[in-house]
Amino acid sequence: MFEAQKQEKSGNAGMWIGIVVILIVAAALAWYVMGPKGGAKTETATPAASAPAPGADPVQDLRIVDVKMAKDPTGTVAVWSVDIRNTSHTYSYKDIAYKTTYLAADNSVVTQNTGKLTISLDPGDEQSTQFRDLLYPSGTAIFKFNVTGASASK
Repeated sequence: MFEAQKQEKSGNAGMWIGIVVILIVAAALAWYVMGPKGGAKTETATPAASAPAPGADPVQDLRIVDVKMAKDPTGTVAVWSVDIRNTSHTYSYKDIAYKTTYLAADNSVVTQNTGKLTISLDPGDEQSTQFRDLLYPSGTAIFKFNVTGASASK
């Protein structure tokens, strides 16, 4: 009546194979998303690419369509939102240099900062970008954003 029950060993091999397959797929996906972009660059700069393009004038060609400055959620860092249009019919621009100026109510300069926008604008293109500038200076009443230069190419 009471027969000895035989217990079969349940194989965990299938579970481990499944885990290994999932890890391989996750690693392949991570390499696909992050690998090629973050890898070592094999390109070398040519002298023509590093030389400024004759006739290019990024200060005149790059028009500021809209600019907004606000504080970050902590209220300590200035966050800029800038919309720039390339009005040139010939030149593309990248690595756009800028200057931000913070002015007091009496138009005296509180502080200034410079930096580069890592966007690229082909002829006629328009792009919006956001960036964090510096600690928001107290006493700021007016702010200005100016393009000061860029790398040009035809």
